[in-house]
Amino acid sequence: MKVTLRSALLGAGLAFAVGLGVNGPLGRYLDATLGLAAFAQEGSRAETYRLLSLFGDVFERIRAEYVEPVNDRDVIEAAINGMLTSLDPHSGYLNPRNFRDMQVQTRGEFGGLGIEVTQEGGYIKVIAPIDDTPAARAGVRAGDLITHIDGQSTQGLTLNEAVERMRGPPRTEIRLTIRREGSPRPIEMAITRDVIRIQSVRARLEGDVAYIRITSFNEQTDAGLRRAMQQIRQQAGGNLRGVLLDLRNNPGGLLDQAVAVADDFLDQGEIVSTRARRPEDAQRYNAKPGDIAQGLPLVVLINGGSASASEIVAGALQDHRRAVVIGTRSFGKGSVQTVMPLPGNGAIRLTTARYYTPSGRSIQATGIEPDVVIEALKGEARAEARDREAQLNRALRNDGGTGSASRAPAPQLPPVALPPGFVESISPPDPPPADAQGPAVVFGDLAKDYQMRKGLELVRAMAARARASN
Repeated sequence: MKVTLRSALLGAGLAFAVGLGVNGPLGRYLDATLGLAAFAQEGSRAETYRLLSLFGDVFERIRAEYVEPVNDRDVIEAAINGMLTSLDPHSGYLNPRNFRDMQVQTRGEFGGLGIEVTQEGGYIKVIAPIDDTPAARAGVRAGDLITHIDGQSTQGLTLNEAVERMRGPPRTEIRLTIRREGSPRPIEMAITRDVIRIQSVRARLEGDVAYIRITSFNEQTDAGLRRAMQQIRQQAGGNLRGVLLDLRNNPGGLLDQAVAVADDFLDQGEIVSTRARRPEDAQRYNAKPGDIAQGLPLVVLINGGSASASEIVAGALQDHRRAVVIGTRSFGKGSVQTVMPLPGNGAIRLTTARYYTPSGRSIQATGIEPDVVIEALKGEARAEARDREAQLNRALRNDGGTGSASRAPAPQLPPVALPPGFVESISPPDPPPADAQGPAVVFGDLAKDYQMRKGLELVRAMAARARASN
């Protein structure tokens, strides 16, 4: 799929160069830097040429008459990025430095604050802080809007520019101004940058239940999960009763790692499918035999910060009824971004497909609805509803769940058999004041994590019922 899409993109880029006149400054620049002019094709529509010629006219006016001299590369890269970001919130241009940073991040180590962000209303919006990072320790929350960085407004910055400003050498300080729903005034935070080494899998034995938290899906995730499960089994000594898999505030990551993690708990069946613009580009990923939990009860925790790859895992385990999913509705990022390198000029990140769960549900803009809604704090679900993919500017629509022209709804899943009285016992704590300092919830801390306590309770009840039925 990458080759086909890149060829199409370069073919369009060729019309771009030809329409401006290959011998003009912009045509020469594109030919020299991106090699686009060589892809000229006959039969391009006259209207396309006219519009691309308009772009060339504007470019020439900028070069000739802007109040200060401009750098050709900067202007053209900004134009390319603007073209991509106008499509949806997740497409964009990565200059060589940003492309290198992205490659480093997928390996699980990079410098900065430790937050996953997007852009909304001209400001930078936090999807989720990453566990045990400077941002998480300072109390940055999902849904926060970053309005200023070191006193400078984020209005007018591209997402890449804002991310670049937040990154920097370790042990240097950065000041963020945050607007938070419910807070009467902006929140000022001074945060010291650090080297972010993402330990994507953390696990421990909670009595007779394996508590496994996955914070992101990088190149180390599946191996880390298998290693953690093996260690916990050894610690439990045959007394392991179930697994609580925590995907809260997990912003996603690599598709192959999400597929591998879901496969770890499934013996067979589809994990996820992707459907692109052309039917022949559709892909389907299936599970192989082998369940690392050996059929033990499994509960999955999600929230509004669970996005993309984490939604794939939760959706697959839910559709196969391998797990009971609890928490609050996930973020709803159900689109596939393909990174297409441009040799010597970074890369473009282009949305190329949508994700679908095994039952045919589209994740895009709807997310994964938990089997049991359990808030970490009272009112959390309502607050998260304002901070999901569907609220982002230019977010792709949900196509109805099946990808068909009729947009028929996806089939309903069979109901989950819950222990008697479990739902009635749910009573989350009240939230702290909006401007309170420090994190309101500490994931994995039994004293400050109501959802985790209820998750452990549910796993043990499911295990007890399974033993009784045997």
